[in-house]
Amino acid sequence: QVQLVESGGGLVQAGGSLRLSCAASGFTFSTYAMTWYRQAPGKERELVASYSTGGITNYADSVKGRFTISRDNSKNTVYLQMNSLKPEDTAVYYCNARRPIAEYWGQGTQVTVSS
Repeated sequence: QVQLVESGGGLVQAGGSLRLSCAASGFTFSTYAMTWYRQAPGKERELVASYSTGGITNYADSVKGRFTISRDNSKNTVYLQMNSLKPEDTAVYYCNARRPIAEYWGQGTQVTVSS
């Protein structure tokens, strides 16, 4: 059974840091591109950061220089280190695994940044 389980969200003050984790199971993790998305209330889901199977990373302009995506294929886990958090980073953060013929989503973890 495929599972993506996010953790690490919570409430933090502006300027603080959080580290999100997404533990994967039920599929061959190393063969999937991994992406973090987020969705704020009343807004569309947006890409935050991605990590391809070839080691290429990509970030939304709004998080460049503050967030870092990494993955550990030995632990079937992808991480999102978030520093210098801003109130506008408040959202539900989702983990996504994708190949051309398959895609999986986690249930999301709430991140709230207070001003």
